[in-house]
Amino acid sequence: MRLWPHLSRKIGRQKESDAKAWLERQSLKIIEENFHCKGGEIDLIALQSETTPAGKKHERLVFIEVKFRQTAEFGHPAEFVNLGKQQRIHKCAQRFLMKYPDYQNHPMRFDVIAMTADEPPQWIQNAF
Repeated sequence: MRLWPHLSRKIGRQKESDAKAWLERQSLKIIEENFHCKGGEIDLIALQSETTPAGKKHERLVFIEVKFRQTAEFGHPAEFVNLGKQQRIHKCAQRFLMKYPDYQNHPMRFDVIAMTADEPPQWIQNAF
């Protein structure tokens, strides 16, 4: 039995849980965790309440990729959300919207939460 992939998944799930708690403190409402579809997964899906310049309130649907690296020595964690990963997340988001059509008219955004062991989370909004 190979221990490293199991440990890596466990750490990844813990960091996603940490990111979820952090985002909730930023007033996001997490509506889905680890949404799986053929060929991909979205770590977190949330709703963010916003007010337009005209004073109208609405909710934005936010698809969030969580990336953790022990250090940024070999690159910032967000750098590991490459074009292929972005395309898989987009396809998964389309599947989410087909499964939950009530969200289809929400404004949407794709964010990254980049984390290292020695720094607070970095929230990159409209990352791709």
